[in-house]
Amino acid sequence: MPDKINGRRFPRSKPFEFLVLLIVAVVVAAGVRTFLVQTFYIPSGSMEETLLLDDKVLVNKAIYRFRDPRRGEIVVFEPPVGWGRGPSEQEYIKRVIGVGGDHVVCCDSQKRITVNGQPLDENYLYPGDAPSEEEFDVTVPAGRLFVMGDHRSDSADSRVHLDSDQGTVPVDRVAGRAFAIYWPMSRWASLPVPDTFSRIPDQK
Repeated sequence: MPDKINGRRFPRSKPFEFLVLLIVAVVVAAGVRTFLVQTFYIPSGSMEETLLLDDKVLVNKAIYRFRDPRRGEIVVFEPPVGWGRGPSEQEYIKRVIGVGGDHVVCCDSQKRITVNGQPLDENYLYPGDAPSEEEFDVTVPAGRLFVMGDHRSDSADSRVHLDSDQGTVPVDRVAGRAFAIYWPMSRWASLPVPDTFSRIPDQK
């Protein structure tokens, strides 16, 4: 239907309408990307076999505006200054093993990592990998996270940076939680928290 201005009618321009719709779509998409959901590709093998090289995941950027990251979640974060960055990496992706106040230790008599005295049953690890070849005993400072890759023998994670804030990552450097693999389509899957993390008691 044509517009009417001061009693005169002007037909709408279809190219103009298309341009307006395109601009609106771009603005909405940019808003979603900035505040809600972002895509992230896996640049290394450090999270195999949960996440494979060049998998693409969806990252919830809004969730940590309302709460802090939790144990077992896979997070995308900007590495602390002391960590440095790889040639193709602007952000890292790892699994949260311990949160502020947690006592994270490697390893118990059965070579398992423990959190607050509770051993982790890490059936998500890369086949053949030990939970850790490096020993550590860390109490995670408040407002920080202890993170590790699922491919422990190929992951430069908190264990590599123990001399810098015990290898922990500030919560405010976390961009969001990876919650699903969306590409390739044959790999589509959600990324839930493994059950083992539900058994960890809070540190007293």
